[in-house]
Amino acid sequence: MKIEIKEVVEKKHFNDFVNVQFSIYKNNKFWVPPIKKDEIKALKSEFNPAFRFCKAKFWVAYKDNKCVGRIGAIINEQYNKKTGEKVGRFTRAEFFNDDEVVRQLFETAEKWLSEQGMTSVQGPLGFTNLDHQGMLVEGFDHLPSAASEYHLPYYKEQMVRLGYEKEIDWLEFRLFLEGMPEKAKRGAEIVMQRSNLTVKSFKKTAELQPYSVQLFEILNEAFDELPFVVQLDKQMIDYYVNRYLLLLNPEFVKLVFNEEQQLIAFILGVPSLSEGLQKANGSIFPFGWCYLKRALNHPKVIDLMLTGILPKYQAKGVTAVLFYELHKVMEKFGVTEMETTGVFETNQKVIQNWKNYEHLQHKRKRCWKKNI
Repeated sequence: MKIEIKEVVEKKHFNDFVNVQFSIYKNNKFWVPPIKKDEIKALKSEFNPAFRFCKAKFWVAYKDNKCVGRIGAIINEQYNKKTGEKVGRFTRAEFFNDDEVVRQLFETAEKWLSEQGMTSVQGPLGFTNLDHQGMLVEGFDHLPSAASEYHLPYYKEQMVRLGYEKEIDWLEFRLFLEGMPEKAKRGAEIVMQRSNLTVKSFKKTAELQPYSVQLFEILNEAFDELPFVVQLDKQMIDYYVNRYLLLLNPEFVKLVFNEEQQLIAFILGVPSLSEGLQKANGSIFPFGWCYLKRALNHPKVIDLMLTGILPKYQAKGVTAVLFYELHKVMEKFGVTEMETTGVFETNQKVIQNWKNYEHLQHKRKRCWKKNI
């Protein structure tokens, strides 16, 4: 049975690239499908401004005329300039458990990266750190947040077979927050009084929109030293604002200002969209948006999507203020569980903060590396 690897250039290839994961995870109750239209747009330079500083190619694998896998390769030139390395990225790898299919997909991506002068490959990583990143290696029986990833156990086995080694892991937690600890309330009040901080809350998305660019500017400063991160410029910020702003319930966004009324920190929680996306099954229309809107307005679990604090305030207890303010809104909606997105296993400050609460460290994602 011949295997064919084809570069994604035609409409059929783009559709197969997105649709193959729906076949791989068919009837899997833990996989959260993406919106197909958005996934296809992310692969095209006319829609995704990351192509201004990234080179990328994508491929699909066919066996008996059936699409059985996919992979992408990215060279983030901005990141390589920042680090002085020649490292490529593999991205969006999905495949059935077929050794030969997997081998040919990865060899194709690695060959292209090598031809472009890259000496090593890392992944799964996306165009930026707000794109798809990490491969699930633990926690296969837990529903991920819409911003995280899900993979089957054999993916890890295939990576080891191909000679990939661990680069770094992200850890994910489920926090149980029933009842407001008096210690948390008092700690937040002390920090606010000591640093003369104020908190801004929102009822409508339109009220939040004027601050949207500033949130990403704080993110740029807060995340600058983390692995795989590049600064987001105005075009990238606009891209993410336009893509995700409507998927927020503004009540779960809190902004913190200093005494000069300068924005110094934010926390962005989102009512879990995972079950809504499962019901939408890849399409906003005709009913997908209704499922997502219902999830936004009637939350059961909150996904902690992003937290950003300007570096000069990171050791001043601002995290306690952000978390306390978000917790108050969760109590209002009767929500007692929070799902975190990935935090690097080396980030002990954040990990210790989560361990102050009843919690379950239930998922682990991995970035792999290999010399090519």
